[in-house]
Amino acid sequence: MNSPALKTPYVAIACGGTGGHLFPGLAVAGELKRRGCAVAVLISPKDVDQQAVKTVIGVKIYTLPAVGLQNRNYLPFIASFGRSLFIAWKLFHRRRPDAVLAMGGFTSAPPVFAAKDSAVKTFLHESNTIPGRSNRFLSRFVDTAFIGFPEAAATLRAKKTVVTGTPVRAQFLSGFRIQNPESSCRKTLGLDPNLPTVLVVGGSQGAHGLNLLILSALPLFVGKNWQWLHLTGAKDFELVHSAYARLGLNSVVKPFLAEMDLALGAATICVSRAGASSLAEIAALRLPSALVPLPTAADNHQSFNAAAFARTGAAVLLDQKNSPPEKVAAVLTELMTSEASRTRIQNALGQWHAPNAAAEIAGHILAAITQSHRLEAKPPVGDEMKLKIVT
Repeated sequence: MNSPALKTPYVAIACGGTGGHLFPGLAVAGELKRRGCAVAVLISPKDVDQQAVKTVIGVKIYTLPAVGLQNRNYLPFIASFGRSLFIAWKLFHRRRPDAVLAMGGFTSAPPVFAAKDSAVKTFLHESNTIPGRSNRFLSRFVDTAFIGFPEAAATLRAKKTVVTGTPVRAQFLSGFRIQNPESSCRKTLGLDPNLPTVLVVGGSQGAHGLNLLILSALPLFVGKNWQWLHLTGAKDFELVHSAYARLGLNSVVKPFLAEMDLALGAATICVSRAGASSLAEIAALRLPSALVPLPTAADNHQSFNAAAFARTGAAVLLDQKNSPPEKVAAVLTELMTSEASRTRIQNALGQWHAPNAAAEIAGHILAAITQSHRLEAKPPVGDEMKLKIVT
């Protein structure tokens, strides 16, 4: 009898467009690699994607020319969708994946449809309380939907829904604080290792409004023995940098930082948007935060995300349109100066951390692949040879 056939599972992950889609996708990619899988990551041409994947090792990276649907750009959207579908189909024709995982956003649909054409197992992950348009549409075509918040299940139409939480990259998991104390993270980023630190981060899409909110309150922090790590996005770097310099505030201002684990690790408190991926990383490091939901987020999903955290005491909520400088200053001062407030928030954040999310998603995908190959193998009666999948 011949020896059993051995096949390495191959999984494609569509996760481009924003850091909120990309970073959880990279977390699952890392987990699948650790389990012996071959992995391809499909991203968008956006700079946030291209910069973030520069440090990714052992994973094939492909760029799809997809663009999001916004401001009624129907023709560019349709054209880029068609080109992305064709590229994904060619990639999958060259090497057929065993499974495709879509993490949401405008890069997700073409790979799922290219995979369905080849009867590949398909999955999606929805991080937010309110699923995005792409995932609401795709959910009816996938085998399983993984969700970060239980509330998301009501608006998805997948055959099966599993609550997993939102994956975070391995560097945010157990032992990070021990291996990377605040002082070490600060020193690495050019900050004073001994000064309490405020991190301000608006994400790839929501930086401008958050930058203006913080700049309006900056004069009220003159004289405080704090320092600031402010990630501005590319467009506002000069504006924000000059504001800190003019006021003489201790600060490190950067347009972008790939090492978000160091940024969060350096911080005493944080001011952040409320995308699900950002919240998952904040929860993983138990970082007391003031959340400022992006007002223009699709279906106002960031407000629902932030409200879920605030209801459980896991964050303080600031409304971008209704938070005057005095309120911003009061909230941040309370967080920075009250150890009791920070401790309460840190304790509440524990319920929102899902350290096994990436492992759980990888496990479901590999189980489905294994089952699929067992059905495809269909050994003759009396022949005990079975197709084996590395897990």
